[in-house]
Amino acid sequence: MIPRADGPHARCGCGSSTHPEIAVAIREAVAAAELPLGGPGITADLAIVFVSASYAEGIRPALESLADLVPATTVLGTTAEGVLSGGEEFERGPAVAVWLACLPGGWLEAVSLEYVQTPDGGMFAGWPEQLDGEWPSNATLLLLADPFSFPVDAFIKRMEEEHPGVPIVGGMASGGATPGSNTLVVGTRTYDSGAVGVVVGGAIRIRPVVSQGCRPIGRPMVITKAEENLIVELGGRPALERLREVYGELDTADRLLVRSSLHVGRAATEYRDTFRRGDFLVRNVVGADPESGVIAVGDLVRTGQTVQFHVRDAASADDDLRSLLAAPSATRPVGAIVFTCNGRGLRLFDAPSHDARCVQECLGPLPAAGFFAQGEIGPIANRTFLHGFTASIAVFEPAEETGG
Repeated sequence: MIPRADGPHARCGCGSSTHPEIAVAIREAVAAAELPLGGPGITADLAIVFVSASYAEGIRPALESLADLVPATTVLGTTAEGVLSGGEEFERGPAVAVWLACLPGGWLEAVSLEYVQTPDGGMFAGWPEQLDGEWPSNATLLLLADPFSFPVDAFIKRMEEEHPGVPIVGGMASGGATPGSNTLVVGTRTYDSGAVGVVVGGAIRIRPVVSQGCRPIGRPMVITKAEENLIVELGGRPALERLREVYGELDTADRLLVRSSLHVGRAATEYRDTFRRGDFLVRNVVGADPESGVIAVGDLVRTGQTVQFHVRDAASADDDLRSLLAAPSATRPVGAIVFTCNGRGLRLFDAPSHDARCVQECLGPLPAAGFFAQGEIGPIANRTFLHGFTASIAVFEPAEETGG
């Protein structure tokens, strides 16, 4: 039997490799991730592996034997457009990132889920019997999902009904552009559809950090008339008229952002007297009608909701992420998994490895790994949503500070 890294403290390690042969890259990344845990011969409780799509046809065979290459009780993995490890992001070319965690007292249960149609409607099949009972009070679901076959919005709604209060943090696989082209791994099984994940709780907790990369302009307003995804009136006046008022109060730089990167944030909860950073679910503005004054957004809206216009650029994305990572926590993080949008990286920032470096500068040095996702999952104001252009981070912390 391979010894496990038992001990009083949770600890993590991560490693990466850009070797052009995927099996070699996995072994090299595993070796680097094992070092902080005591080196070879230790079995971690959890392993998460991200493989870039550049390995092409070599991916599926390698991931089918991933459990044999990675020394962990629970193994998850997915293909991705690009990966990150430590303070580096590998947006192009072959790369593997391996993250290992020893979590004494942690409560872990892996899942592999499939969306199936039945005569009574759609359902999510695959929940293990171990999750039929009560989940830990601090449980979080870490989820890797295929964007072509797994309806995340419907799954989030079902989770809210069956496991209210359990946050979901994760990302949509981005390694393939067509159905069946992504590979998901849990344990010894691989899938080209559905979702895989792990429920985490017990002596370890996940603190979600969700940065939407935007900043508000103007002031919060109440929708007084709406139709599906159309904001017809704000505060009793045509929505576009209200936007013009906000635009008139902006400086030249922000006016340019309104023209190129305008968003609407709707309050994730109305039970607030004042609204702050992170209280709004941000969605794209997809159009406007100058004649009717209607603004169309990329989400359903309703009368009575509080909204505020937002803009996004590299500076606001940097400030938002750093501010959220700097929020005080009662415990010290031991590791992190980062799900960053494939529209970020060098598509948004001038310098490489922005999000990876932010995590290290604000929380580190910290074993962190992740990937560029085709959609990010995480909570805003204690409700889980599917996002775009977002960095959604699962920060692993001891449930109680142990000192030392």
